[in-house]
Amino acid sequence: MSATHEVFNQVPPLVDYDAADHPPILEALQRVGAHAELDELHRVGRLAGSKEAQDWGDLAEAHPPILRTHDRYGHRIDEVEYDPAYHRLMTTAVEMGLHGAPWADPSPHSHLVRAAKMAVWGQVDAGHGCPISMTYAVVPALRHNPELAAQYEPLLTARVYEPRLAPPLTKPGLIAGMSMTEKQGGSDVRAGTTRAVPQADGSYLLTGHKWFTSAPMSDVFLVLAQAPGGLSCFFLPRVLPDGSHNRMHLQRLKGKLGNHSNASGEVEYDEAVAWLVGEEGRGVPTIIEMVNMTRLDCTIGTATGMRVGTAQAAHHATHRVAFGAHLVDQPLMRNVFADLAVESEASTTVALWLAALTDRATAGDGRAIALRRISLAVSKYFVCKRGPIHAAEALECLGGNGYVEDSRMPRLYREAPLLSVWEGSGNVAALDTLRAIAKQPETLQVFFDELDTAAGADARLDAAVATLKASFGDLETAAHRARRIVGDMALALQGSLLVRHGHPAVADAFCVSRLSGDWGSVLGTLPTGVDTAAIIARATPKVGS
Repeated sequence: MSATHEVFNQVPPLVDYDAADHPPILEALQRVGAHAELDELHRVGRLAGSKEAQDWGDLAEAHPPILRTHDRYGHRIDEVEYDPAYHRLMTTAVEMGLHGAPWADPSPHSHLVRAAKMAVWGQVDAGHGCPISMTYAVVPALRHNPELAAQYEPLLTARVYEPRLAPPLTKPGLIAGMSMTEKQGGSDVRAGTTRAVPQADGSYLLTGHKWFTSAPMSDVFLVLAQAPGGLSCFFLPRVLPDGSHNRMHLQRLKGKLGNHSNASGEVEYDEAVAWLVGEEGRGVPTIIEMVNMTRLDCTIGTATGMRVGTAQAAHHATHRVAFGAHLVDQPLMRNVFADLAVESEASTTVALWLAALTDRATAGDGRAIALRRISLAVSKYFVCKRGPIHAAEALECLGGNGYVEDSRMPRLYREAPLLSVWEGSGNVAALDTLRAIAKQPETLQVFFDELDTAAGADARLDAAVATLKASFGDLETAAHRARRIVGDMALALQGSLLVRHGHPAVADAFCVSRLSGDWGSVLGTLPTGVDTAAIIARATPKVGS
């Protein structure tokens, strides 16, 4: 058979490059003096950019986990079967220290370094990042029970992944999960009906149905349940110390829009054994320690998706010819690429700044604790809200090629809404910001003080900050305006960080568009005079260099 056509004007795959070679990530580490960590970050980047690792992500996505409730003889086993590629991803992430390792690392920059590696490695597969994130997040909450923390924290921070079910204290390393939401309540976790009955030995028996438990094959979980003293937080292992399976039954796995490599299931607790973490009636304040850390990872994950989408679009444009010129040389497409890159860089900058703030907060810096409290809620709301918009525009840059699964862009698009929903959807995150301000008014002043460190550097930023401060004059309508207020806070924070630490071209484009309003209703509407060349150069992957 003769050939009917010649394949040309197609873009080579974006593989075998250093995914860590991205200025905003490198600059975040250099800014705090973490130069010694750059070699390790580049090692992670080379693996993340390799075809081998990307194939692991493809396989885990293509072969979602399967629930096995019973064995062939009818015994209840409640196990989830994963593709081997998923375990490769988990093993690699744990060995990199992306889970609980920073809590055992004395470095003053351990959380920032972990966030940078998470942002780089996260492009391979988003699903396995969920249990990795929860294992990272569980440690500060577990410390509300010092006895449990002393036993389990060394295993949650150990760089060993062991997927088999076994009594937790007999394993070399552990993975943690979280079980909060119920079908009647969702984000309103105080509406939960799961009961916790205290026992003479100090344990509790939990009975109830959880509507959404992510990574149900984790070794240990934090669970919310109603104890005699009110809603409380509990530590629940999958396997009890005597080797028997705890009475935690997996009812079904969810069929989800995205995040296919990660299992999420409904769980029935039938007098499952658990231990109290914190005080009875203090379940939400206790578990919020874990929620805040996963919110940080939601922001990092969204910024990662933006970086990947921008990189794929820029790589495609560099090689694709249309209407007689490469796409990257077409003025309107350059506007789109630059706008995608500005959004990506602003989100990456604030995400890594939050991680650096976490380093200071965990070291006991009171100002950092207050600033992180409000800035995390603000950024989680806004960055994650921008994710789906950014993913859609990046996909469109590839045209029809971006709509087919082979490009991986549909996967990016399906993942984007999750991070806005997870750990409190948009309204929850926005209202949480206002609650934080009402309960701790000093957090707002600390936030404004942070913005004021950039005062005088850019008139457009100064004007935006002045308008933002004035918006707090009418507190009676604040709940109605919460999205507007919190969005403006997020933009002012991003603008302040870019003006102080970012590339001048990116900071200028951000301020003129996002803060000054010289911007249309969609991405790709930057005004003339923006240095698109410098912006695009920072965002374009360096393949073969």
